Amino acid sequence: MTTQQYDEIGEAYEGFKTLPMARFPERDSFLRMVGDLRGRSALDLACGTGFYTRQLKRLGAAEAFGVDISGEMVAAARAIEERTELGVRYAVADAAELHAFDRPFDIATAVYLLNYAEDAPGMERMYRSIHRSLVPGGEFFVLTQAPEFRFDGPPTAPYGFTYEPVGEGATGPRVRITALLDPPITFVTNSPRREVYEDCLAATGFTEVTWVPLRVPEDGVRAFGAPFWEDFLANPPLAMLRCRA
Repeated sequence: MTTQQYDEIGEAYEGFKTLPMARFPERDSFLRMVGDLRGRSALDLACGTGFYTRQLKRLGAAEAFGVDISGEMVAAARAIEERTELGVRYAVADAAELHAFDRPFDIATAVYLLNYAEDAPGMERMYRSIHRSLVPGGEFFVLTQAPEFRFDGPPTAPYGFTYEPVGEGATGPRVRITALLDPPITFVTNSPRREVYEDCLAATGFTEVTWVPLRVPEDGVRAFGAPFWEDFLANPPLAMLRCRA
């Protein structure tokens, strides 16, 4: 999805988080991976409307700062902040060209960011920018397209999203993703190969790279039943990783 497309969506992007996959396994798994942030500073990259930036604050972050390349997304995030008053700050910025902050952050998060790197050098630029923004040993948490996702697997529509391959990019397959809202929202992104993520992280100084599987929380099982999630768990469209600067 281009910056213009994100600008056109604005606060409607919040609707993504109501769909079953985002509402249950995505949110629960990612926040469990991030863990307790009490007293720590957090930088949320590609923050969109600030959904996860607000969650970081609720996990106890002393400072939660969200950046996004889309001015309209940041405007929507700021409007939500005016209503919720959590003390979250936002700025328009390109994750690959972050300015020097007053002080580095303890952690950084990137949800649906790295898959927009058009090639390995582009991903490395993102990583270097993020690495510079973290304290030594700071943690970096990622949620992105699953490298091993099988496009010919069971239907994903029950979970609120569909995934269609539309060619091959420099980092892996190009994918058309449709969020099954009313009306649906469709965008095209990349699904980088596992080695692209790992080689670029190693080249830019990140260590302790660990892939973390998604899980379905108990409230998701109660809402839909365990059988509903079997296809998702057998072929998850999303993956997470964690590492250190």
